[in-house]
Amino acid sequence: MSGTVKRALVTGGSAGLGAAFARRLAPGGFDIVILDRHQPRPAEPHADFLQCDLASRSELDRTLPELIAAGPYDAVILNAGISATGRFEAISAQTHIDVLRVNTEAPMVIAARLLEAGALNPGAMMVFVSSLSHFTGYPGAASYAASKDALAVYARSLRKVARSCGVTITVAFPGPLRTDHAEMHSPEGADAGKRMDPDLAAGLIMGDALAGRKHSIPGRGNRLVAIAGRVMPKSMTALMRRLVYQRLRP
Repeated sequence: MSGTVKRALVTGGSAGLGAAFARRLAPGGFDIVILDRHQPRPAEPHADFLQCDLASRSELDRTLPELIAAGPYDAVILNAGISATGRFEAISAQTHIDVLRVNTEAPMVIAARLLEAGALNPGAMMVFVSSLSHFTGYPGAASYAASKDALAVYARSLRKVARSCGVTITVAFPGPLRTDHAEMHSPEGADAGKRMDPDLAAGLIMGDALAGRKHSIPGRGNRLVAIAGRVMPKSMTALMRRLVYQRLRP
C-alpha cells in the first residue's frame, strides 16, 4: 500500500458484510468511501458516503465521476448485492434485472472505470464478493446464483489487466451470513445462529486479500461445501433443494 493516508471503496458498505468490511478497514488506517443506497446507521467514522442505487445504470453513470475523483484507492471491495428467492416464474422480470444489475453489471462497470481512470494506486487490492452458490446449485435463487457466477468469471478475466496496473484481485465466496438481508431471503424456520457472523467473514476475506490470494472461501465448513459441490454436483443441488427451495416462504 502506498502513501500515509490510504483510501478504500466499499460498495454496499452501509450494512451487513459491507459494513463489516468498513469496520475492518478503518483501524488499518484507511479513509473509506461507502457507496450505497442508504447511509450507514450509525455513521461510520473515517467514512465518506456516496448515495447511488446500483440497480439504476443512469444513477451509476452519474456517480462514477465523483467516485473516481474520491480516489485513488488502495482497496476496493465490490460487495454490494441483493437476492431474489422463490419460484423463478413468480419473480418479476424487473426483479431479475435488478439482481443482475446490482450484483454483476455495477461491479463490472466500477472495476473497469477505476482501472481505466488510473484510480487505483500500485499495490492496491480489489475484492469481488461472489457467493458460495458458485460451487453448488441454488434452486429458488437462480438469478442470484447466475449473477454471482458471472461476477466470479469476470473477476478472473480481469486479473491480467489488473496485474499490469499493480493491482491484485481476490474473489470471495462467502456462505450464508447473519445479516438482515439474508434473513429476509432465508427459508422458513432457518436457524440464523448457523450462519457466519459478517465480521468474522470480513476478517477472513480481508486476510486472504492482503496476502494476495486469488480466492477466499471463509470458514472450514464453507470450504467443505465448495469441495462437495465440485465432486457431487447433483447430490448438492438436491440437498439445496430440500434445505432451501422447498422451505422458502410462499
